[in-house]
Amino acid sequence: MNKLSLILTTTFMTLFLITNAQEGVFEKGIPDMQLKDTEGKTIQTGELENDGKPMIISFWATWCTPCKKELNAIHDMYIDWQDETGVRLVAVSVDDQRTASRVVPYVDSKAWEYEILLDPNGDFKRAMGVNNVPHTFLVDGNGKIVYSHNNYAPGDEYELYDEILKLKE
Repeated sequence: MNKLSLILTTTFMTLFLITNAQEGVFEKGIPDMQLKDTEGKTIQTGELENDGKPMIISFWATWCTPCKKELNAIHDMYIDWQDETGVRLVAVSVDDQRTASRVVPYVDSKAWEYEILLDPNGDFKRAMGVNNVPHTFLVDGNGKIVYSHNNYAPGDEYELYDEILKLKE
């Protein structure tokens, strides 16, 4: 087998394994783990729900510029999204112990109306199959993950909104 064939085969197998791993996450729904909110209250992630309405789970960090851009862009439309679809957004910070103290001041400065959870050890991040942030999941009213998007480019928030609207159909 020549080098090109080996590289293509390896690449294909890697993509196949990543895709199937993600599909496994999707089939299982939200893993049940304990996280803290910004007030120190313990939250069971497996119990996250939104009364049969869509929910967004967005993994982010204070050191991640695309993460902040995405959540700020969504913030500009979030109230309208809630009014129209009832969607709830849970922003999960993956800041570690060194940068976790920046989360609350940043969120307060932006007046985000999202529920903020802290995942300083990255356990929930790993359980959800998140390799890098930002990573956004859309969960339907039955708790099933129906959409996943990694990274952020301006306009991605409109694609997310279109996916939310599909759940109303």
